Amino acid sequence: MRIEKDLLGEKTLPDNAYYGIHTLRASENFPLSGYKVHTKLIAALALIKKAGAEVNAELGFLDPKAAQAISQAADEVYAGQFSDQFIVDALQGGAGTSTNMNINEVIANRANELLNEKVGEYKLIHPLNHVNMGQSTNDVYPTALKIAAIWLLKPLSEACAALQERFQEKESEFAGIIKIGRTQLQDAVPVLLGQEFSAYAQAIARDRWRLYKVEERLRQVNLGGTAIGTGLNADKRYIYNVNERVRQYAKIGLARAENMIDATQNADVFVEVSGLIKTLAVNLGKIANDFRLLSSGPTAGFAEINLPQKQAGSSIMPGKVNPVIPEAVNQVAFHVMASDMAVMLAAQAGQLELNAFLPLIAHHLLGSIELLTNCVSMFAEKCVQGITANKQRCLEYVDNSLAIVTALVPYIGYDAAAEMAKEAQTSRKSIRQVVIEKGYFSETELNVILNPRIMTRPGTAGELAGKR
Repeated sequence: MRIEKDLLGEKTLPDNAYYGIHTLRASENFPLSGYKVHTKLIAALALIKKAGAEVNAELGFLDPKAAQAISQAADEVYAGQFSDQFIVDALQGGAGTSTNMNINEVIANRANELLNEKVGEYKLIHPLNHVNMGQSTNDVYPTALKIAAIWLLKPLSEACAALQERFQEKESEFAGIIKIGRTQLQDAVPVLLGQEFSAYAQAIARDRWRLYKVEERLRQVNLGGTAIGTGLNADKRYIYNVNERVRQYAKIGLARAENMIDATQNADVFVEVSGLIKTLAVNLGKIANDFRLLSSGPTAGFAEINLPQKQAGSSIMPGKVNPVIPEAVNQVAFHVMASDMAVMLAAQAGQLELNAFLPLIAHHLLGSIELLTNCVSMFAEKCVQGITANKQRCLEYVDNSLAIVTALVPYIGYDAAAEMAKEAQTSRKSIRQVVIEKGYFSETELNVILNPRIMTRPGTAGELAGKR
C-alpha cells in the first residue's frame, strides 16, 4: 500500500493502482450508477493529453523526456490499456473534473513507471503540473466529448445506410403487392406494400442526412480556453498548436471556437445533437410499431407481412411467436427519448461560465449514439432483411374494403359515394355490387375505375370512364 496526500489530507492506495488520491476520493464520493465513463471519452481525453504534452515540449515548457513518457502512456490508454483503472462513476459532480483527474493520474503514474520511477511519487511527472499543463477540465472535457461523439456518429450513420438499403430492397421486392392503406387504423385507399417500405427508406435517409450535418456543430471546440474560455495559463502558441495536433490525431476536422467563453459555458450543441438522435429514435419506433401491427395475428390480426421468427414467444402458449425485434427497437427508442430529456435538463441547468452537469450529458449522449448503432444494425439484420409478404391476405383486404369507394367521388360526388359505402356495409355486399345495382356504372367501367393498382398513382382513377 502507498499513501498520497492532497489539500484534504491523506489516503491509502494499493501499490498497483495507477490512479491516485483524487480518483480514489471521487470513487468514494460517487457510488451512484455503476456505469463506467464511456471508453470513447477516455480515448479522446488520452489523445488530448498526448497532444498537449508534445506541444508543451516543443514550446520549451515541458522536459522532452517527460513529454515522451506522457505521450507513450497516453497512447496506451488510448489503445484501451488500464481500463480497469478508470474507476470513477459516469455520474459525478464537478463538471467532469473527477474523470479528468483520473486520466491525469493514470497517465502520470504510467509515465513515471516508464521512466523507472515509483508509482505515486510524481517526482518527474506530476498529474497536474505536467499532464494537465495548459489545460483545465473545462476545456479538455467538452472537447473530448465532442470528439467522442463524432467518432461514434460515423458507425451510426453507416448502420443507418445499411438499414436504408434493406428497406429499399424490400421496396423493390414488394413493388407488385397491392394492399389497403390505413389512416387512424381504419381502412383507407389502396397502396402498394413496396410504397410503404419506400417511405421507411426515405425516413431513414433523412436521419442519415441529419447525422451528417450535425457533425459540423461538434467540430467547434474550446480547447485552450482553460477555466472559463479566456485562456488563462495557456500560451497563445500552445492554443493554436494543440488544436492542430488534436485535429491530426483525432482525424476529424476540428476547429477552435471563435468565442471560447461561449463554447465553455453553453452546452446547447449537445442538446441539438441529442435532439437529432432522438428524431432517429422516433422514426425507428414508429416503423417498429407498424411492423408489429402489420405482422399481428397470425389468424386474428392484420397478418399482411411475416417477421423472421427468432424465439418462442410464450412460456404458457405453445407455438406463439412474438415480434421481439421490433419490441426491442421500441424500448431503445423510449430509452433514447428519455435520455434526450436528461441532456436538455442538464444543459439548461448550467450557470454563468460553466455547465457542471456535462458528465450526465456525456453519459446519455454517447450512450444513446452507441445504443442506436447497435439497435439499427439489429433491426436491419434480424428483422427487415427477412420480412416476407402475405400477398393473398393483402389482396383480400383490398377486395373487401369499403374504402375503394373513394375512387368514385370524382364521378358521383362525395355524398352519393358515402351512401354507396353505407349501403354496402349494411347489406354486406361489395361496393362493386351496390354500384352496379344502382346503375351508376357498368361492370366494364368499374373494372377501370376500381382497379386498385391505378388507385396507387396520382390522378383520377379510371379517367376513360369519365368520358362515357
